[in-house]
Amino acid sequence: MIFDFIVVGAGSAGCIVASRLSESGRHTVLLIEAGGEDKSFWFKIPVGYAKSYYNPKVNWMYRTEPEPNLGGRRIYAPRGKVQGGSGSINAMVFVRGARQDFDDWRDAGNPSWGFDDVLPYFRKLETHARGESHWHGAEGPIHVTPMRGSTHPVSDAFLAACDELQVPLNEDFNGATLEGAGVYDVNTRRGQRSHSSAEYLRPALKRPNLSIEREAHARRLLVEANGRVSGVEVMQHGRLMTFSARREVILTAGAVDTPKLMQLSGFGDGSVLLKHGISPQKHLPAIGQNLQDHLCASFYYRSKQPTLNGDFASLIGQARFGLMWLLKRSGPFAMSVNQAGGFFRGSPDEARANIQVYFNPLSYRIPDNPRAGLTPEPYPGFLIAFNACRPTSKGTISIASPEASDAPLIRPNYLSTERDIEEVLQGSRLMRRIAATHALAGWVEDEVSPSKAADTDEKLLDYFRQNSGSIYHLCGTCAMGTDPDSSVVDARLRVHSVPGLRIVDASVFPNITAGNINAPTMMVAEKGAAMILEDAVSA
Repeated sequence: MIFDFIVVGAGSAGCIVASRLSESGRHTVLLIEAGGEDKSFWFKIPVGYAKSYYNPKVNWMYRTEPEPNLGGRRIYAPRGKVQGGSGSINAMVFVRGARQDFDDWRDAGNPSWGFDDVLPYFRKLETHARGESHWHGAEGPIHVTPMRGSTHPVSDAFLAACDELQVPLNEDFNGATLEGAGVYDVNTRRGQRSHSSAEYLRPALKRPNLSIEREAHARRLLVEANGRVSGVEVMQHGRLMTFSARREVILTAGAVDTPKLMQLSGFGDGSVLLKHGISPQKHLPAIGQNLQDHLCASFYYRSKQPTLNGDFASLIGQARFGLMWLLKRSGPFAMSVNQAGGFFRGSPDEARANIQVYFNPLSYRIPDNPRAGLTPEPYPGFLIAFNACRPTSKGTISIASPEASDAPLIRPNYLSTERDIEEVLQGSRLMRRIAATHALAGWVEDEVSPSKAADTDEKLLDYFRQNSGSIYHLCGTCAMGTDPDSSVVDARLRVHSVPGLRIVDASVFPNITAGNINAPTMMVAEKGAAMILEDAVSA
């Protein structure tokens, strides 16, 4: 079958790209998704992400290779394997990032990617609960809801603690500045997850010019003799199928699976591909390089007063929260568990906020069980987590074999720079300063972990090495730039010297943004789709 455009991956970016490309009715579009449809009730209810966390039916459940600076641990890296991708299973915190993040993209040789250039696309994708302003949109598909006013009292105590430390209070992390402490916005609409599958794709699928193939695992790109990418080969229900594109193939499979598919198709470091018996189509050594992620650890506290632990552990409490959600679309089930937090300077010497903090009025674990949900600690408690905003460690994604069914090798190379180690210590000390404030004195009974025994920098660093994990913001593996030796796509997201192929997902980030990356990924999709349509007119 032949289409004008083929979009590979129905994740946060792919749903937007497919919707926008099909909007005018002038182009036929095929969207290919390896997973199934996101029909379950648990995709709608915000707290339901815990049900997807270890569910192989909707989650690739990747793990890194043993990380040498984290005690040889293999770090869990969940990725959505379902319509909506990771946007169907994430915790929905909506943060755009800092102005400087995007100005750095522009200054790396990518015109039109500075903050002032991308702000219109952030506004375009958004309907903010507070209405339209210079910073916010009011007519976009993704609904953004402030959690302010609905948080637990211990979250309010956290904000008072930050004020006590003279950290500025920030009413809007997606406004004029990122720095400060506050309550996060989440992408929800009337208490339900608002993501690109629900808001962009489902309405678009009513169009006759948009088709979707689910449970269709892309195996390789089809390449013509002149080097042009002309289609995709997929495995669907045990059958090998091919689809052709008249104009372009657009990869939106994410920071892990986009470079994997590129390498399986003969694009990457030629010497590495030959070792796997793959004939190189184009030597592009930056494919799979520049992997960046936010590495996070939590400090657990026993509370003197009730937190959400008791209610989440109780059938009566769960029933009450469930009833609040069913009747009013309100309460803890309608929110992210990460209620408050912010962006802090880990040291007075820092030029800008470099530590992100999450404050959670629930201290919990998620057991390695698809049927399990949040499992609260067996005491009243809360946790404070942190990660560096712009870590400098960089890793790689590479194929493990020439078989598309084999998981790729993920090597983030966490904590491989002195700067990242310094920020671990800054963040750890910040957790202690917050917990020691007068504002939290009526709540903090004890630091459960790392505990008071971690009384030196060495012990704090060791705790982080043994207990940190990905916060699932992998990006950068097909970076945007001008040099084909160090980047993969140009500023219009076209793969260098490979006609017919673009990449429009988090893999094109030149550098990781401060904060959660789902919002900037959707922005890239909006802007990328506009570029594709502009180029289609001029072609």
